[in-house]
Amino acid sequence: MIDPVDTPSSGRAVQSGSVAEIFTAFLRLGLTSFGGPIAHLGYFHRELIERRRWVDEAQYGQLLALCQFLPGPASSQLGFALGLIRGGWRGALAASFAFTAPSVLILLAFAQLMSLLDNPLGQAAIHGLKLVAVAVVAHGLLGMARTLAPDAPRRLIAIASASIILVTGSAAIQLLAVATGALLGVFICRNVRLPAADGFPLRYVTHTGLLLLCIFTLLLAIALTPIASESPLASVAAAFYRAGALVFGGGHVVLPLLQEAVVTPGWVTQDDFLAGYGGAQAVPGPMFSLAAFLGARIENIGGTGVGALVSLLAILLPGFLLVAGVLPVWRSITQYPGAARALAGVNAAVVGLLAAALYDPVWTSAIRGLPDFAIVLAGFVLLVALRTSSLLVVAWCVIASTLRTLLS
Repeated sequence: MIDPVDTPSSGRAVQSGSVAEIFTAFLRLGLTSFGGPIAHLGYFHRELIERRRWVDEAQYGQLLALCQFLPGPASSQLGFALGLIRGGWRGALAASFAFTAPSVLILLAFAQLMSLLDNPLGQAAIHGLKLVAVAVVAHGLLGMARTLAPDAPRRLIAIASASIILVTGSAAIQLLAVATGALLGVFICRNVRLPAADGFPLRYVTHTGLLLLCIFTLLLAIALTPIASESPLASVAAAFYRAGALVFGGGHVVLPLLQEAVVTPGWVTQDDFLAGYGGAQAVPGPMFSLAAFLGARIENIGGTGVGALVSLLAILLPGFLLVAGVLPVWRSITQYPGAARALAGVNAAVVGLLAAALYDPVWTSAIRGLPDFAIVLAGFVLLVALRTSSLLVVAWCVIASTLRTLLS
């Protein structure tokens, strides 16, 4: 049953859908949405806008702009927002769970099976997944550079960001690079504007949105303080919350932040981290499901299931709090040119961040010689020139790496 519901934040009527309808739609997307965050946006548009007409084209465009504007996983945030508009808070939770669960279950199974791969062929397959990471991150970097650093000022910010991170070798500098990018963007990215927005049809008032933003800020402050390290489980939750709260520019940018969160303290090995990242390219749904895999590989935090659940919820929560908090005031934000310029600077800085991560740890950990480079180059060509799916690239890299071991 679908009924029009009056909304306090917009004064307009919005078509209400049942939780079952929302869950079914997003479960279908969670099972079939291969290809990463950018591809997910196309799947959402085709299924929810063209076919089901949950919101109109203008509203979808504004939701997309909002989710690109905020830190966090853009496709997961967009799904959360569409569920929120369609079915309220229960709709948002149903959309998020249904879209994320399939990829989480597959990656958890992979985490449990990794112990069975402790043999030459198994290690060759895992090395193939590390080669997948090189090809996919290089492809993601190319696309982000074209979109987020298309002019000289933003290229300068990106180059400066990458140079600083590579020279210092300090992951803590990542936050400084992003903040510097925002500041430089205000002054030198003069030709960037956000499209004017109408209010969204929501079922809660602006004060609720402001409360959610306060909760986001409070949790981030706690995650950045020593209080969060009082127990192993709290340390893990804080590390993943920080990563989710500070990811700008797309799913691939979570790579250096998660590497700092779980590899630097020794919770997960570099090999497992890159293998999990490569494996995440082979599953449908959001790439942030990688957090569940990493949480399952962390020991001494209450078991595989607890680690996976806490890590996943912690990395998704900040993005959901932000999008729900900003939705009621998005129209006001679009009226300030400085917001768009700061965002342009941040996005240019994270292009540099990803470029630095492509070299270290992705390239340095995966490329052992000319054969590895040839495998990665072929995978990159498949993605760029032939526009094949990342699933095919995963199959190519794993098979090629395994055959190389068999023939050696």
